[in-house]
Amino acid sequence: QVQLVESGGGLAQPGGSLRLSCTTSGIIFSRNDMGWYRQAPGKERELVAAITSGGITNYPDSVKGRFTISRDNAKNTVYLQMNDLKPEDTAVYYCNAHYIAIDRTLYRYWGQGTQVTVSS
Repeated sequence: QVQLVESGGGLAQPGGSLRLSCTTSGIIFSRNDMGWYRQAPGKERELVAAITSGGITNYPDSVKGRFTISRDNAKNTVYLQMNDLKPEDTAVYYCNAHYIAIDRTLYRYWGQGTQVTVSS
């Protein structure tokens, strides 16, 4: 059974920091590309950070320079360090794992989400 469990969300003040963690089980973590997405009320889910199985990272302009994604393959965990938080970062943050098998089958898994609220 595949599980992705996020933690670390909560309330932060503008300019503050939070660190999200996503611990996985039931997958070969080191083979999966990992990502963090977020969804604010009334908006579509959007990618905020991605890291490939080889450690290559990617960020949209909205978070570049403020958010950092990293992974620890020994702990089957991906992290999202969020600095200089803004009210517009308020959303539910989701962890994602995906893997394309040799037969081109796409395996994609989601966590349950963790709420991040940025407010003074």
